[in-house]
Amino acid sequence: MQGRNKSLRRYLDSVLQSILKDKKSALILGPRQVGKTTLVKRQIKNRPGFVEYPLQNPEIRLDFEKDPGRLIRRILTRQKPISIFIDEAQKIPRLFDAIQYLIDEKKANFILTGSSARKLRHKGVNLLAGRVLFYHLDALLWGELGLLKSSTVKPLQMRNINSKCGYSFDNLLVFGSLPRIVNLAQADRQPTLDAYAQLYLEEEIRAEALSRNIGAFSRFLELAAAESGTAPNFRKLSNDSGVSQPAIKSYYQLLVDTMVAERVEPFIRNSRKRIFSSARYYLFDIGVRNSLARLNLNDQLINAQKGILFEHAVVLELIRRIRLSGNKIKLYYWRTHAGAEVDCILDFGQTVVPLEIKSSRQVMRSEIKGLHSFLREYSRIARHGYVVTMASEPEQIDGNITAIPWNCL
Repeated sequence: MQGRNKSLRRYLDSVLQSILKDKKSALILGPRQVGKTTLVKRQIKNRPGFVEYPLQNPEIRLDFEKDPGRLIRRILTRQKPISIFIDEAQKIPRLFDAIQYLIDEKKANFILTGSSARKLRHKGVNLLAGRVLFYHLDALLWGELGLLKSSTVKPLQMRNINSKCGYSFDNLLVFGSLPRIVNLAQADRQPTLDAYAQLYLEEEIRAEALSRNIGAFSRFLELAAAESGTAPNFRKLSNDSGVSQPAIKSYYQLLVDTMVAERVEPFIRNSRKRIFSSARYYLFDIGVRNSLARLNLNDQLINAQKGILFEHAVVLELIRRIRLSGNKIKLYYWRTHAGAEVDCILDFGQTVVPLEIKSSRQVMRSEIKGLHSFLREYSRIARHGYVVTMASEPEQIDGNITAIPWNCL
């Protein structure tokens, strides 16, 4: 068993090693505190000559904000091409023109990290297309926590890269899987997650010039956390928070852009049934979600919200695996106005795999009517369905439906 405070290996470790070996450039995006800086520093610590510019440092940030071209002038004094690590690169989007110049002139290769895609999407920002490789780092996956037993859905197959670290699946359902949280004593986890929420409000929201509306956004954030995993009712959220519906929609977009929320669209493909067309939103980490919803983070929480927490865990794991795989797999949900519903649809292009999530150990056929309905409706492209459960062993429910334990996903 790996001891606490030991840095866990990440699936992107080997990817980053290859990038550094080939002296390519990469931009690694991800929410705050998922371990981007730790990941990069672990890989560059034994590589001499790496220049670091952490833009969290106000002195360095102000220096480059005033004159982004200073980066070029500093690097041109070097006799040989060098490698540069710029942390929180989205803080100075204008710096990307200088980065492009140095890459094109073969004067440097870069490892860039960022925790907000919003500033990088502003009109006129140089996204270094064709010059850098893009990656996304999430909170810890099940295989990074050593929790997997096997994998059933082959295109998303994963293996453990760490042995068990003393952090259980129940811990994950309550506290999430941010690396720092995993390494803390249990008594310190809730205060740290509460501080995370405050840090997000202060740094990300104020950076978006919403400081006048910080109270309204804070109320929205609490409600959005409680509604996480649903297609939000904008009218109800507006009434409950005192924020206008257009503002609610813009706030959700802000959560997506700052990578605090994942958006899952409905599956609509030549269906004869009326389908819900609103997106669902999942906060990026269960622990952050629970903290923002002002829940008490203890064992009783699992008893009170077992179904919600289990669905979050499975959906987030699927999203993370899809991103990591690099395959063009899309994740949807399916729900008709008649009430038929499937939690997840994995779209592989020519085929789809429906996947229902049940937090029980046993599943009755009557509980998965939506799965049967989907398989009938899309029989040409959907051959087999799965139910992810809390059971300990797989079980064949029907000829084309298999129930699998969560750690066999």
